[in-house]
This record gives sequence, C-alpha cells and structure tokens, in this order.
Amino acid sequence: MQAQTLKGFRDYLPPLMAPRAQMIRTIEQTFEVHGFVPLQTPALEYLETLAHKSGAEADKLLYHFLDHGQRAVALRYDLTVPLARVVAEHRGALQLPFRRYQVAPVWRADKPQRGRFREFVQCDVDICGVDRAVADAEVLIAGLAVLRALGIAQATLHLNHRDVLFGMLALHGVADPGHQTACIRAIDKLDKAPVPVVVAEIVAHTGADQAQTEALIAAFQTATLPQLLDQAERAQAAPLHAALQRIGQVQALVTAAGFGDQLRFDCTIARGLDYYTGVIYETRLTDPKVAAMGAVMSGGRYDGLIESFSREKVPAVGISVGLDRLLAALQELGLVAADLASVPIYVTVMSPDVAGAALALAQEV
Repeated sequence: MQAQTLKGFRDYLPPLMAPRAQMIRTIEQTFEVHGFVPLQTPALEYLETLAHKSGAEADKLLYHFLDHGQRAVALRYDLTVPLARVVAEHRGALQLPFRRYQVAPVWRADKPQRGRFREFVQCDVDICGVDRAVADAEVLIAGLAVLRALGIAQATLHLNHRDVLFGMLALHGVADPGHQTACIRAIDKLDKAPVPVVVAEIVAHTGADQAQTEALIAAFQTATLPQLLDQAERAQAAPLHAALQRIGQVQALVTAAGFGDQLRFDCTIARGLDYYTGVIYETRLTDPKVAAMGAVMSGGRYDGLIESFSREKVPAVGISVGLDRLLAALQELGLVAADLASVPIYVTVMSPDVAGAALALAQEV
C-alpha cells in the first residue's frame, strides 16, 4: 500500500500547522471582539438540505453518498446553508439578531489548483435577522479587521449587488430570466477567464450578437457608481437605483470605520451561489505574486435562504475567510514563520534521577 493523500487534500505538518493554528486563534479573537458568538454544525447533512440551495454548479461539487441506514447524506459545501438550517430548526432558542461565527472545514469536489483545495477551512461571520446597510457593513468590517490583524495590507474588497447585475442587464436589453442567469454565470468568470471566452459563453447560451455582448462586458468592467445612479434615475429603474443606494450606504459606513481605502465598487462581481439576494463581495490580494490566486474572502446577503427551511422570513448577511487559500498565499509571499515555540520556559532533565522532580516543577510554571 502506497502512503499518499487524496488529490486536493493536505497534511499540515508542525512547521505549517503552528502558524495556521495561530491564524485561527487570531481570527476567532477578532470575530469575538466584533460581537459574534461561536457555533458548530455537523460535517454531514442530509443531501436534500445542501442540494439545490447553492445552485446547479455547486450541486455538482458536493461529496454525497448513502450511509449505512441508506440515507442520502453529503459533506457540507460551505457553512452558510448549515447556518440557515440551524436558524430554522432552533428558531425558538435563538434571539434575533443572531450574530455567529464558525471556523470549520468544508469539502468541495472541485478541480485542485494553485490555492484551491478540496478540503479547506472557512472562517465565517453572519448576522441573521437584520436587513439594513449597517449589518452589511458590520460583516465587511469584521472580515477586513481579520486581514488587518493578520498583517495583510495589500487586499481589495470588491463590492456589488445582485440587483445591480440584473438591472444592468435589463438596461442593455437582456430581459429574459434564463439569458440573465447565463450572463451572470459567465460574468462571474471574468477574474479567471479572458474576455473573449466569457463573450463566447454568453453568445452560445443566449444567441446574442457578439458585438453587443462585447459592449455589454465593457460596460460591466468600466461602470462607476455615480454613472449607474444617473442611468437608473433616467431609466426609472427602481430596483437598480435602490441597490446602488444600498452600496453607497455600505461604503460610507465601512469608510467611517477606517477601511474605505480597501473598498472598490465592481460590477463584475457576481458570486456563483444562487442563494445570494443583495450585496455581494469578494476580496483579492493585490500583490502581483498572488493576485491570480483568487478570492481569499467573500460573501453576501442571502435573505431567502433561511425561509426555504421554514415559513419565517429571516434576512441574513455574512462573509467568509478562506483560511487555507490565504495561508497558501502568505507562504508564497514568504510571510509564514515556522515558529513552533509555544511556551517561554523549558524544564530540562539533566539526569534520569531527577525526571520526577523535573515533571513536578514543570506543572508549577
């Protein structure tokens, strides 16, 4: 038998596990300072709980099987859907707003690549029960505070809104819901695929004219908040205008907290998970050495997800730090120190005769 790990999975030996554990402690302390309480959920959920809550693309990445009782179960894909299930199941024991954090592994049958693993740890904070810009801003501030606590300055949070995506598509003549969904899924790949590839995908799925599609992508890449506000007012596009105003409110609050220089309005942010309903965001490292690694922190508002498990509508918003991708980036930047020292004093046994006394002394330190 050959000793080897599954592709996309990693062993963390002590020189790497020590800084990783310290990162987790820093993240948890930062979340608690910002008023979030811990929660733990099972690694396994019923398949029906996880399936179709994240979207068709996410369903393909679920690790699922029949257990010994012939129940269809799956490893959690993220920490958000289990949270929605918890709030619905334990609603009577939870006081809203419910502010929770969770640091735990998740599993995705994704294609392993640089900074992308099949098993990785997510560090989430969420606020359930509040639909206001201040809640959106609070989770962003908590996430950005984590990056600051970890000494990461070269990072930009790209902010958008789902209704901005739909509103802009409508302004450019894409009104069919199916075509809108296809466009959004393609636009979500702009940070990973060249523009011609994205254009070709939209043309193939919608039958749109190539020149018009190229103009559409260019509009998404160059749009500014003031410009879109003006267009929404002139077109009397109320949902688009409201979404843009919400983004402006969130920006103002995050800026007031001292993180404004790390925010950027970005119409190309789409987020692939179907449960998002409002503000959405992705955070990328800006150092050229790791800029292509992808988002290290992302999330958004998902006001309808908890309701899908119960009859009660509970708005919610959250952000997730991808610990392992972030650690991989810091490794490449040479910012991970392998310091295994965890105590300031050591007791040395110079002779077997004094081993008992040395062990007793060590308990007093």
